[in-house]
Amino acid sequence: MKTFSVIAGLACLSTAAAAQSSVSLYGVVDIGLRHVRNGDAGATTVSSNGNNTSRLGLKGVEDLGDGLKAGFQLETGLSPDTGASSDPARFWNRRSTISLTGGWGELRIGRDYSVTYLGWEDYDVWSDIGITSPGKFDSSLGTTRDTAVRADNQVAYFTPAGLGGFYARAAVAPGEGIAGKKYTAARLGYASGPWDVSVTSGQTTVAPVAGDDKFKTTDVGASYDFGFAKVSSFYIRSKFAGLKVANAYIGLQVPLGRGLVRASYINSNLSGVTAGGSNTDANDSHQVAVGYLYNLTKRTAVYSNIARVTNKGAAGIAVDRFPTLAAGQNSTGFDIGLRHSF
Repeated sequence: MKTFSVIAGLACLSTAAAAQSSVSLYGVVDIGLRHVRNGDAGATTVSSNGNNTSRLGLKGVEDLGDGLKAGFQLETGLSPDTGASSDPARFWNRRSTISLTGGWGELRIGRDYSVTYLGWEDYDVWSDIGITSPGKFDSSLGTTRDTAVRADNQVAYFTPAGLGGFYARAAVAPGEGIAGKKYTAARLGYASGPWDVSVTSGQTTVAPVAGDDKFKTTDVGASYDFGFAKVSSFYIRSKFAGLKVANAYIGLQVPLGRGLVRASYINSNLSGVTAGGSNTDANDSHQVAVGYLYNLTKRTAVYSNIARVTNKGAAGIAVDRFPTLAAGQNSTGFDIGLRHSF
């Protein structure tokens, strides 16, 4: 509670700070009801983050002159169904960065999304949130990888706008002696008119297995906006020490007045032999998901989603981890919720 008091105090000071810079407090609260059936077990819960991740943040920018700007962003995740932080280990768990921006682009330092994560999440119609999220299929293949979504101590560069639609991003995280945190990645893309396409590659240094300590990931993503509908797709391929996982995804968004219909399909193919000698070729999964969101205002929306995961072999992917799902069983989830942003 003391930390939130500090945040509130900083927000009150933002008006005074505006004389020299722009500082703002923002957030999202998303809460709903969810029913999940994992195998033969079912559970109904009050849940968070069905459509957007609940969060509280501070961000600001100062004009340094000559086209140069300094900025910062601090963001923490919340679980509004209980009032708890989404990560008890660190308060600013979602983002903690400082940046310098000019005509040459942006240099950003701190904890932020990993480049390889955005290489596919940018093309997900669900933004990798809730029971419909395809992120549940992004396996770390049993490694110590801690860069699947975000990377600590990251130094990232973003190219400026005005390059004829082309863009690039690159990042390095030194790891600081901790297995699973040393990370390098780069992304090259083209976004112009209805098109957005990109290719991303990265690797994380993890605890070694059978002499291999490099977890490698490649993403290819594309989207096309027809106006009446937007189609997007991505392909992720990760490998480590003889194990591979390949995820192929296609998504659709159709605006209907103040509403939005979304649908997606993802297939996850696991292959290779584990260090213990288990063959994983039969452990595949796929998910079908559909949903509808209606904007009551620019800041408030109601939504409902449904998703079903089909598992094969010893695969045990669930739309939600509660109740426990046994290997090879299927998982189905339904939710309805309310989201408000400020």
